[in-house]
Amino acid sequence: MTATDDFKRYLAESPLVAIIRGVTADEAEAIGDALYEGGIRIIEVPLNSPEPLASIKRLSARLGDKALIGAGTVLKPSEVGEVAAAGGRIIVSPSTDAAVITATVNAGLVSSPGFFTPSEAFTALNAGAQVLKLFPAEGASPAVLKAQKAVLPKDVPVLVVGGVQPDTMQPWLDAGAAGFGLGGGIYKPGQSPEDTLAKARAYVAGVRG
Repeated sequence: MTATDDFKRYLAESPLVAIIRGVTADEAEAIGDALYEGGIRIIEVPLNSPEPLASIKRLSARLGDKALIGAGTVLKPSEVGEVAAAGGRIIVSPSTDAAVITATVNAGLVSSPGFFTPSEAFTALNAGAQVLKLFPAEGASPAVLKAQKAVLPKDVPVLVVGGVQPDTMQPWLDAGAAGFGLGGGIYKPGQSPEDTLAKARAYVAGVRG
């Protein structure tokens, strides 16, 4: 199966992406285990974390046959190959950078760039993006997403990222969100695996209504 097939399968199983910004390589496996036990199947290590490639490598070795591991805050095409070499299979960016998207697609990885306007969304899709990330969602609304979904291709998943809480997901789902990226709500640097598990379970319960 391709990385895109795996992404769609895992998203259908649990429409949540855990963004573990600030995790260290020594913590990564325990945090990854907690997220997996809590029901999350897609994990993103932002590249502005300490030793992110080491964390991605450890997570991929531990969970790579059970979850999709990748990198966030990817800003340069050259970083895509480094993530792939570490075992990462999804590239998430805060911006619509066509060069990063093209490099991701050429490497056989899932491209999930951030967008805020229809113009940015179509720029990303024309470059080959398979998933779109509405970011920062705090500056938008379910009504904005619903309007954008009316013109976007029906088969392109849109993830909502930014300020999402377990009890605020339903209006976004009603508007057409395919899932959510969870940052500080699910993980903060230094957080214990036990707290991470509890938060993961709360978000999984929230998204299932």
